[in-house]
Amino acid sequence: MLTSLKTSYTDTRAADLAWALGRDPLPALAVLDLELAGAKLQLRLLGASHQVLLEEESRSCSETVACLPGSSTPLPLGVSKRVGEWEYEFAARVETLTQGSFAGRAQELLALVADHPHGLAGTFPGSPHAFTAMLAQRHEGQVRWRTWHAYPQEGQLVVTRTRIGARMPASL
Repeated sequence: MLTSLKTSYTDTRAADLAWALGRDPLPALAVLDLELAGAKLQLRLLGASHQVLLEEESRSCSETVACLPGSSTPLPLGVSKRVGEWEYEFAARVETLTQGSFAGRAQELLALVADHPHGLAGTFPGSPHAFTAMLAQRHEGQVRWRTWHAYPQEGQLVVTRTRIGARMPASL
């Protein structure tokens, strides 16, 4: 699902993004509710930020990547921890691209997410390449999502990936 967000583009620097687990739902500009093999997942666009709410059986988890006032937890490169009975893994990276490469990458990602049944993307007024996009899936008992936060004025794309679910058996 692709939507045009009716808001000003306020989270304007990749370096301002912070990460948090367990936050209450924040006001969202766009929401996509999904059911993935018994897991209820809500993808939420918060301006140039995202929040994912997951519920399965009696367990729940929320992940927020946003400009969070008063937050002292910057966006980590990686997190691996237990959340109740689940294993949670988060990874983030920042891609710096030339203006031409950025435009092409933005078009590619928006096309990928726009028509995907488990995808949500929002574009911002003022720049055709200012967007936040999310894509979710269920694979081998785990829920996974990827996000892209575009900062065309800096030529930066923040890419995150999350995996949560039962511990994966060790490979032989």
